[in-house]
Formats: sequence, C-alpha cells, structure tokens
Amino acid sequence: MSNNDHRAGVREINLVNRTLKLNTESVKKVREAINEIDSLVGLDSVAYDSERNLLLVAYDASKVDLNVIEEKLRKFGVEINSGWWTHLKEEYYKFIDQNIKDNSEHTPWSCHRSPPVNKSKRK
Repeated sequence: MSNNDHRAGVREINLVNRTLKLNTESVKKVREAINEIDSLVGLDSVAYDSERNLLLVAYDASKVDLNVIEEKLRKFGVEINSGWWTHLKEEYYKFIDQNIKDNSEHTPWSCHRSPPVNKSKRK
C-alpha cells in the first residue's frame, strides 16, 4: 500500500491493526463511541463486528495509542472484555504502541560519523 491509500496523517510504517473484544453488556453505546473514535487524528479505520462483539481498529501508533481509544470507549460506557487473553493482548498492544511512538521520536545516529569537535582539547 502507498501512503495515498490511508487517511491524512497516517503513515504506513507506523500503522497497526488491533482487535478488541468488548463486553456484551456494553454494546448499546458502541456506535456513538465509534463515531468519536473515528474523528481522532491518526486513525485509519474503525469497525464493529456485532456477531463476534469485536472492535477492529487501524491507526498510526505514533499519533494515537490504545489508551486514547479505551478512554473514548469508557466515556460512552463501553468496556473491553476482562478475560485473561484479552488482557494479555491489550498489554502487548500497549507495549508495541509505545515502542513505535518512541522510535518515531528517536533521532538515529551512526558510529561511522566523525565525532563532534571539542575545542577545549589540551595540546
């Protein structure tokens, strides 16, 4: 895919796809939450599979992370499933999101570059 296939502000190199299982009791407000999530800068797509009760999200992890999406869901009373597998995936997603964000802000360096000149060298 090229960058033209994504929404504005989404870079493919930082694009992640996440699947979140939602609690069945909280699906009434999912559509309202999806509308608010869909307006986030850096979000590529969001969809809801009502048969399997899954929220499918694709976003640029350097701009948006899972915490922001969860906050929007909680605002509308939508909760993520509290099972151990969902919790494990959620923590892994958060780790990867943070790693992508850190790497996007990092300035690479090379050991093949000349060292900076120190003018206070003793002769």
